Amino acid sequence: MFAYLNGKITYKTPTHVYLDCNGVGYFVNISLSTFSQIENTSIVKLFTHLVVREDAHVLYGFFSEEEKNMFLHLISVSGVGPNTARLVLSSMSVNEFQKAIIQGDVRLIQSIKGIGPKSAQRLILELKDKLKKEPLQEGMDTLLLHGSQSVITDEALAALSMLGFQKAQAEKAVQKAIKDNHQIQTVEELIKLSLKNL
Repeated sequence: MFAYLNGKITYKTPTHVYLDCNGVGYFVNISLSTFSQIENTSIVKLFTHLVVREDAHVLYGFFSEEEKNMFLHLISVSGVGPNTARLVLSSMSVNEFQKAIIQGDVRLIQSIKGIGPKSAQRLILELKDKLKKEPLQEGMDTLLLHGSQSVITDEALAALSMLGFQKAQAEKAVQKAIKDNHQIQTVEELIKLSLKNL
């Protein structure tokens, strides 16, 4: 229905944005990868996909067409819903995931929250041939977050909560990530490390 939206971000979190397009505000769900690309901008173009459910119409937005295409590949696999697809794209770059699928790296794919051994095998089985035909994208550089550790922590906790994790569970995972990695500089990095602890 919507190919893309071009407008001004009026509200931004690591999991969603409000995008004002000529006076109409859209609630757009995003991945951490997209968040890192739009973090320091206010006017953006997001490639979108509308998921229609019985109880809601949910809009997902992506900084690049490559990320949107990967999302579409993921939700085409039986048992993989939009939220799991977004978790995959939040846990690793399109490039990393594509390489993991092509190389049949079950262990790496399984390390993503919500992907078990059977799902990992199914993803490889169903996507390997499709992804072999697509060129590998260069990994996107993560933008540095200018802010204190507490701001990064608060944003990471809010994002994990939006992704469906319990507050206490998320806090424990974030604390462990910070304890194990003292050089964390971005919200995206902290969330990715925290997801590995959940």
